[in-house]
Amino acid sequence: MEDGHEYIDRAEQFLSDDFEFTRAGNGGEALQLLQESAYEMAYLDMNFNRVAAQHLLGPWDELTARFGGDKEQARSFLESHQGVYVLSAIREAGHRLPVLVSYDFSSEPKRWSHLLNRYGPIAYLSDNEGPDEVRKALHALCGEPDSV
Repeated sequence: MEDGHEYIDRAEQFLSDDFEFTRAGNGGEALQLLQESAYEMAYLDMNFNRVAAQHLLGPWDELTARFGGDKEQARSFLESHQGVYVLSAIREAGHRLPVLVSYDFSSEPKRWSHLLNRYGPIAYLSDNEGPDEVRKALHALCGEPDSV
């Protein structure tokens, strides 16, 4: 799930021999796809800064109040944390598929531990990992041996 096409383009170019991909551009689309079909796993971007405000998941009123009524700050927060809101919605909808998150949590071990305990099975890779690292992570998360 991503708000652009970078991941899906890269995945189709470099990983299509091992995997088949379907793109969801926002959390609502992701939930709809998961309702309609069975997927082995999800690959989730954390930052959704190209999604229209009405498609961002999260507590708008609560965040707007938290930021003193500033709707732009609330939107910015939702964009930066949208992956967590999407992941939460996936789990709340009853989907337990493994999720690979595109974000570097190495400097946020406490946050990662919380997410792992609450939303597992999940793993993460930083945004700048190459196709071989993504392939290995996808295979590992699905419990499959890497074919490379």
